[in-house]
Amino acid sequence: MEEKVTPNEEIVNEATEQAEAEVSEELAPETEECEKASRGDKKKLKKAEAEIERLTALLADKEKELSEASDKYMRLYAEYDNFRRRTALEKEGIYSDAYVDALTQILPILDNMERAAQFSPEDAESPIAKGIALTVKSFAETLSKMGVEEIEALGAQFDPNLHNAVMHVDDEQYGENEIVEVLMKGYKRGDKVLRYSMVKVAN
Repeated sequence: MEEKVTPNEEIVNEATEQAEAEVSEELAPETEECEKASRGDKKKLKKAEAEIERLTALLADKEKELSEASDKYMRLYAEYDNFRRRTALEKEGIYSDAYVDALTQILPILDNMERAAQFSPEDAESPIAKGIALTVKSFAETLSKMGVEEIEALGAQFDPNLHNAVMHVDDEQYGENEIVEVLMKGYKRGDKVLRYSMVKVAN
């Protein structure tokens, strides 16, 4: 059974359709603008995403360059540090060797001065004897200030690291490997031997 539409309902329906049409016409430009804006936002979003990708790739490249530069710098610094240490050691070694060579060259002068100071008792009071004795004393004090010391020998046990045995004697009154005579004094500076003591060793 068909529903009957009254004249009032027709008027209402027509008015509703007309109002919807008018609203639709009024909203059409705004809707179109929204769609355009939406399309524009999508383009901007894509553009932003592309820019982010580009910047991310650029950042990765720069990080790689930085890592390579940092590694190169560290290697260079290590090489320089090794060079600096090696140069300092070489310089110290050259100075130490030259110092030792100079001291070694003046030791024979001290030997001669000590020989000259061995006067007989009657000559010991002469001005020359006293002058030589003072010179020997001054020489020994100067060497001491320079860190040079005489190697202990007479009465000590023979040590091949400090002594050079040039004579041997068998004598029961001395102990085994005891140094009984010093033929030439030895000297050292710290752990560095400038000259070995030339000694006579018993038993």
